[in-house]
Amino acid sequence: MDIYTTIDSPLGEILLVGDGTALTRLSFAPAAPHTAGLRRDDLKFAEAARQLGEYFAGERTAFDLPLRPRGSTFQERVWTELAGLPYGTTTSYGALAARIGAPADRIRAVGAAVGANPLLVLLPCHRVVAADGALTGYAAGLERKRALLTLEGVLQPQLWSTL
Repeated sequence: MDIYTTIDSPLGEILLVGDGTALTRLSFAPAAPHTAGLRRDDLKFAEAARQLGEYFAGERTAFDLPLRPRGSTFQERVWTELAGLPYGTTTSYGALAARIGAPADRIRAVGAAVGANPLLVLLPCHRVVAADGALTGYAAGLERKRALLTLEGVLQPQLWSTL
């Protein structure tokens, strides 16, 4: 039986799901509809919660957690490549496709695999942007993508005027 917990973050509540030995899902979605049939176990996720807290505090640039995303062979190939994207950098969907040896006509399939990433933040799909650098698509919303890239120093904080 899979287990779960929820933790607070600066970007909202995070749902963590695992199989008892590895994380299988991290999402920002509301927890209630996604926890049916799961058993809550906060202690099993203490290390993940600690590392995520350090990341959001700007004290961690890489995670050292057991991960087991579940998907098709193609999706898992894309997710493995996501895991290697360095902190504070971005890449395009086309460049990501090239890195896994996918032909140019498979860029949309790569984009779909990125969009299906079950381990947001940990497999940093927020680091994938359009070829022109524009922020496109993020399962947890573009504002969260922008916030993660700002945290990592890729984007400058936006200054809001109060008129």
